[in-house]
Amino acid sequence: MTGMELVQLHPDHLDFPPAEQALDDPPGLLAIGGDLSPARLLKAYSLGIFPWFNDDSPILWWSPDPRMTLTPCDVHVSKSMRKLLRQGHFQIRLDEQFEQVIEHCAIRPVKRPAFSTPLSLDANPVIGQDDEAFEGTWITEEMQQAYTELHRHGYAHSVEVYDDDNNLVGGLYGISLGRMFFGESMFSLVPNASKVAFISLATLLENWRFTCIDCQMPTDHLASLGARPQSRHHFLKALAKNDQSQTIKGSWAGYRAQCERQR
Repeated sequence: MTGMELVQLHPDHLDFPPAEQALDDPPGLLAIGGDLSPARLLKAYSLGIFPWFNDDSPILWWSPDPRMTLTPCDVHVSKSMRKLLRQGHFQIRLDEQFEQVIEHCAIRPVKRPAFSTPLSLDANPVIGQDDEAFEGTWITEEMQQAYTELHRHGYAHSVEVYDDDNNLVGGLYGISLGRMFFGESMFSLVPNASKVAFISLATLLENWRFTCIDCQMPTDHLASLGARPQSRHHFLKALAKNDQSQTIKGSWAGYRAQCERQR
């Protein structure tokens, strides 16, 4: 929103300003400050808000418009990906190495354009050679600790991809609330591993009748997997209907068989 001032969050209260008050420049920036406590993070995601900042900046909170989302049943699996999945060289597991997944997402040097979505990051594809970019990671040590704590509380989950030698070669992590999943970041150490993780996640969530995977901001990489932009207004309406009492808390490790797509 043009002309609005950036809101400073109160350290002792969990309240956020309405997402509609996010700035136009930088696009989607809503508030500054607060902390990354489990209660504040869960409140933020329930309102369509997520943190994104660097080591040398304060905590920044965002709610972009439009919002990139995917209905799990609409995930696009190309012919080449179907062939790769049929070959069976990758094994999918859930919540077995959450900390290792987030570390892989954080430790690798990342070149990404300004205001690209965290979930869009992948070690293999070039996201935008002509865009202004920087080296570094947005997943600070503080962020890693916060999401690991959410994992211990049963809200944050990882999808892990292993090769034939049982090496972790790709994966993603995010937050589950009600019947919505909020993707945070993914990585690949070999080609297509993050796509395998994303397709496997969509398959699992389709089986569980989830309504939405929040991919945050539009990118070509996510669009190739079937994600589409929708207005923040419609995204917030969907959030308002999301029944958090249906949250599947705890470890998802026992559900990996439900990640397998029908050939």
